[in-house]
Formats: sequence, C-alpha cells, structure tokens
Amino acid sequence: MKNLKFDGRYKDDIISGKKRATIRLGRKINLKPGEEVLVHAGGYVLGKARIIRVETKKVEELTDEDARKDGFRNKEELIKALKEHYKFVRPDSPATIVEFEMIKLLDKPILSADFPYEGNNPIEIAELALKHLDNLSFEEVALLKLFLNEGSLRKAAMKLGGLNKRYKIREVLRKAYEELKKRGIMQPKI
Repeated sequence: MKNLKFDGRYKDDIISGKKRATIRLGRKINLKPGEEVLVHAGGYVLGKARIIRVETKKVEELTDEDARKDGFRNKEELIKALKEHYKFVRPDSPATIVEFEMIKLLDKPILSADFPYEGNNPIEIAELALKHLDNLSFEEVALLKLFLNEGSLRKAAMKLGGLNKRYKIREVLRKAYEELKKRGIMQPKI
C-alpha cells in the first residue's frame, strides 16, 4: 500500500477532517483516484484514505477552494505555507493537488516504523513466531531471541555490531509476520 506523509503540524486537521487535500510542488505524484493509501503525520500512521482526485495546476491557478480543502482559509495562506515547505515557489511552479477521504481512522495512531507489520507490535510478532513457526532457521531464531532479550531493534542491532544491522532483524520480523498472517495467527490492524 502506498503512503501519503504529512508534517506533524497537520495531524489534528487530518483527524478532524479539516484537511482533505494536499498540494505538493515540483514532484510527480504517483497516485490515482480510487487508490487507498496509509496517511502518516509526524511519524505516525493515522489511518487509511482513498484518493479522490489528482490534478496538476500552476501555483497561480490555485483557488481559495483548493486552499480550504488543504486546511487553509484562502489561497494566500496556502502559498505562505508552501513557501515554508519549498525553497522556490513561483507563480508558474507546478502544483499537484491530491484530494483524499479518510476511510479508516485509527483509535490510536501507530508509529510509522511499525508499518511493515501492518500496525502489529514487533515484540508480539517475535513472541508468536518463536511459539508457532517451526520452519525458522537457527539464525532467524537467534535474531528473534536477541531482539526479545534486548527489547528494541536499536539495542539488538548494537549487539550485532551497529545500527546498520537493524535490517537483519527487520527482515526476519517481516518474514515471520507474513507467515503468521498466512496461517491466520495474526491479522493486519489497519
């Protein structure tokens, strides 16, 4: 599933429904109407949204209505915010409007880092994997046990030789989660 990420300052406006669009400059948006995306703000997944509209205009063609859907009072307020996010904002700069509707809002936001596990807790994944998966290699079992003993990816990676070793534990957790999901032991929380 694709992601739509926002600065943390927009979290409350997204949750309240005041912010129903985002306007991005100078980049190609790889989203289409009808697609579902995970909405992130400030490092947390807030929920799931459906893309309603994707349209490109020049900054000078943006309207007060575009600004209101993006959570601003008017076009001038929107342009001021764009200038905070982007180095160069000119009247002829391309602006892509991505309008969305929230279709599932989480009761409690989930850390974006836990997204590979569809909102499930990595510690719970490791515990269930060790309990239910008999096809794990010796190395995978050792990595999961290390992770559980240390209580965090960071600490476990340091024991393996540095933070750049986190990928090893993440790979095992992702593999274990997919197998637990396939067996019906765990389900996505989002």
